[in-house]
Amino acid sequence: MSTPGRGLHGRVLDTLGPAITAGDYPPGSVLRTDELAQDFEVSRSVMREAVRVLESMHLVASRRRVGVTVRPRHEWNVYDPQVIRWRLAGADRPHQLRSLTVLRSAIEPIAAGLTARNATAEQCAELTECALGMVANSRGHKLDQYLIHDIAFHRIILTASGNEMFARLGDVVAEVLAGRTHHDVMFADPDPPAVTLHVRVAEAVRAGDSVRAEELTREITVGALQELDILVP
Repeated sequence: MSTPGRGLHGRVLDTLGPAITAGDYPPGSVLRTDELAQDFEVSRSVMREAVRVLESMHLVASRRRVGVTVRPRHEWNVYDPQVIRWRLAGADRPHQLRSLTVLRSAIEPIAAGLTARNATAEQCAELTECALGMVANSRGHKLDQYLIHDIAFHRIILTASGNEMFARLGDVVAEVLAGRTHHDVMFADPDPPAVTLHVRVAEAVRAGDSVRAEELTREITVGALQELDILVP
């Protein structure tokens, strides 16, 4: 399904992007914009716009008289949320999930400790509200509703840390949480101890207990890795 608001070039991206990240066009492959425009039945200007987006993600490089060349995987912008979404939709999903979850385990506990020191009263209240929303939607196979609160919770942890670099990872974490849900890498209902841990993190943040907030968040990320061992062996 094409992302709303992106028009024809969005339709091209939603097909070509996943094909590149899945390896259908190996690194070094040369794509001809004229041929692609014909294949997708779009104008060359639409095709050029799609290529510009792919270039911004470092998936391809465009050169006159050469064409559009697929770049090596190590050059991709692997933090781009759209690239993450495409990779999670393909055969690379297990590796991608593990890589992103390890990243979370390295960053989020530290961010939670900083949040306990720096969060405003409003941010503490929002964090508690998100945690309670997770509890309210943790039963009855309501994963989509649960996901909304889960993403918001982790965005606050990263943003309220006061570290701008952590805050910019909000979209990355949102994509991995959404990917786990949309690709059935979750239990039918979230793990009850994990849900409780989120509530306890919110309590530690509100109390200004940075050590406790960091420890509890580390438990959450370790649990997420253990779930992958079960669900994506």
